[in-house]
Amino acid sequence: MQETISAGGVIRNARGEVALVKNGPDFWGFPKGHLDPGEDALTAARREITEETGLTRCTLMMDLGSYRRMGGRGMIEPKLIRMFLFSTDEQTLAPTDPSNPEARWVSIDRVPDMLTNEKDREFFRSVAPLVTKV
Repeated sequence: MQETISAGGVIRNARGEVALVKNGPDFWGFPKGHLDPGEDALTAARREITEETGLTRCTLMMDLGSYRRMGGRGMIEPKLIRMFLFSTDEQTLAPTDPSNPEARWVSIDRVPDMLTNEKDREFFRSVAPLVTKV
């Protein structure tokens, strides 16, 4: 099975909270998704963030690198996920993507407990010191 590439972001607001999105009935993760044809990772990350959270004023702070995990329907699709750190002055979350109907601000210390996928949790723990400094 071929690996797909996704891109997304860890978005921190002025209160020190991180935006997480709900995908399906019980999966919580970062706003992210597949790259559209001709799209680079940063452009895809910004598009996915807007669709899944409604946030439009996100300032790029840094490239957080990438990690691999399984994803997709039934969690059988190998994925390379490229992540970026953003800050925003916006507070209202208003998703427009019907596949991600809910978004929530979560305090940094609670993010690992809220993330459904273990690889997402491992990734966040590795970058949490950078997120805290924003």
